[in-house]
Amino acid sequence: MSVTAAALRELHRLHQHLAELHDRLERGPRQIRAREANVAQLQDRLAEAHERVKQTQMTADRKQLDLRTGEQRIVDLRVKLNACSSNKEYQMLLEQIAAAEMANSVLSDEILEGLEKIDTLSKTVQEEEQALAAGKQELEKMQRAIESATAAAQAEVARLEKELSRAEGALPSDFRTDYERVVRSKGADGLAEVDDGVCTGCGQQILLNQQNELMLARPAFCKSCGRLLYLPES
Repeated sequence: MSVTAAALRELHRLHQHLAELHDRLERGPRQIRAREANVAQLQDRLAEAHERVKQTQMTADRKQLDLRTGEQRIVDLRVKLNACSSNKEYQMLLEQIAAAEMANSVLSDEILEGLEKIDTLSKTVQEEEQALAAGKQELEKMQRAIESATAAAQAEVARLEKELSRAEGALPSDFRTDYERVVRSKGADGLAEVDDGVCTGCGQQILLNQQNELMLARPAFCKSCGRLLYLPES
């Protein structure tokens, strides 16, 4: 049984190329899922920004209602003030009016702060909307690119699989079982070049008799890692 180094080199090249393509095909959906997760996060952030604006607006509206109620109370107190019949009642009403005016002043300041906060939060909403639009655009761009790359990669996989099948069909039948076993176990890492007497798969020195076997175009497996060995192109 003899297997040329050229045949094994070609098999290794095909396995490595196919492994790279399969990795690329698997990587595409992962990249899309990552972009989709980013878009979902941006959507959540936008929803949270809208909710903050809503809650702040509701608080401001409630305080404005309280302010109107307070202003009406002051009007009512002034009516009572004009109609009071004693100095004691007059002073008490003045104190109530002063307290109501102070409370309204505090409310007015809080309302103004709330409206300013709404303006700031509204700008944040706009920024989040822009970020979401950009995220969706990036997702769509990536989806188109990966869709195109996937079609090309699948076509290349089909072509290489045919080449691999032809190359494997040329292997000696009494060697094919060992070859299929190591490839089934290790995939593209099932083969390794020998560089200056060292298995490039695991970095271990191979035995002298194995080197001789390879020189005679006989199959040899690394005693350390089990890879199918082949000599480099001279």
